[in-house]
Amino acid sequence: MVTIDETDRRILRELQRDAGQSLDHLGDAVGLSRNACWRRIKALEAAGVITARVAMLDPDQLGLGLMVFMLIRTNAHAPDWLERFSAATRGMPEILGVYRMTGDLDYLIRARVADMADYDRLYQALIRRVPLSDVSASFVMEQIKDTHALPL
Repeated sequence: MVTIDETDRRILRELQRDAGQSLDHLGDAVGLSRNACWRRIKALEAAGVITARVAMLDPDQLGLGLMVFMLIRTNAHAPDWLERFSAATRGMPEILGVYRMTGDLDYLIRARVADMADYDRLYQALIRRVPLSDVSASFVMEQIKDTHALPL
């Protein structure tokens, strides 16, 4: 774990809000010169604290208005099955997140698709790639909060 001071936290908060802002604007927001900000950002990147800078897109504007959580149960827990499952889900761009779970569920998948027919296509493609014992889905009716910003 890297030691982060309050100035780093202010920089990270600002970057989580808008990673595309200019160094001049960022410096004004956190009380540093643009060069001091740049050096701190480079150090945070080198330390692996900042892993990427990306643009957030509106899924509705791109025809991906349906978010689905797929609840996966499997009877297979061998390393080779997990490798196949991991490769299959990594290779499907509709799948945004895959999580190995505790409790009754084995895996939780978060995906974005256009509609129910598109979800069915995703489901069929997944079960063709890897055997699953049970798949159920929950569809998001309303998104109340969705953020990638970590609490700093």
